[in-house]
Amino acid sequence: MSTTAETTPAAYVASATASGREGRAVSTDGKLDVNLAPPTELGGSGQGTNPEQLFAAGYAACFASALGVVARRSGVKDFDASVTADVSLHTTEAGGFSLSVVLEVELPDGFDEEQGRTLVETAHQVCPYSNATRGNIPVELSIA
Repeated sequence: MSTTAETTPAAYVASATASGREGRAVSTDGKLDVNLAPPTELGGSGQGTNPEQLFAAGYAACFASALGVVARRSGVKDFDASVTADVSLHTTEAGGFSLSVVLEVELPDGFDEEQGRTLVETAHQVCPYSNATRGNIPVELSIA
């Protein structure tokens, strides 16, 4: 069942199956195969990764890639920024859970901060993770 509002064919489809917060997550091509376990902070064993870590890694990688695309489109050569995504899990008053994200971008040494801010803000409009989360969860951009 597809719920996407896209009108163009997908350029790529990733597929993985998980068996809950304790178990395994495996991609259909077998390139991702990880043990899952709740973190000790949530009463788990911490003996595996968790959805928040996977989301953080995916968002950081995707945002770094979007930064590279935006830099190339702007004529910036050899742009190699690092992105750290801090994904926080919160409890809601209704007993559910929500997420928030802080993206910390480390610009290359000597890179102009104002130009960097423009690239980061533009990447936030290009990145699929940013587009998916916009209006759904708080995402803060920070430049180191």
